[in-house]
Amino acid sequence: MKINMGFGSTCVLVAVGLFVSSLAFQAAVPATDGAVIFKKNCMMCHGADGKGFPVLKTPDFTNHKWQSSIKDPQMKEVIKNGKNGTAMAGFSGRLNDAEISAVIVYIRSLKKK
Repeated sequence: MKINMGFGSTCVLVAVGLFVSSLAFQAAVPATDGAVIFKKNCMMCHGADGKGFPVLKTPDFTNHKWQSSIKDPQMKEVIKNGKNGTAMAGFSGRLNDAEISAVIVYIRSLKKK
């Protein structure tokens, strides 16, 4: 049995295939990838490298002294609820606990060796 598919049917099948492939690619990047979440939500104020911007008075996450000065629960609080007296807004409602934890793990990974 031979199935004759016209050009329009072929285009629809290709489009569906591309859509399904894009969903598979999106699923390959876990929602709790701290680097991805950081780049999407934090990079504009903290820099792509996490070194911050002195003019914005954002901390240098690569600095050992800064890393030692803040514990994970404190960092979670700041990410979740923001920091009074600064431009740091809270991400409660935008990031869930797993995403915040992933960002903290990523920030910890920025510490200079």
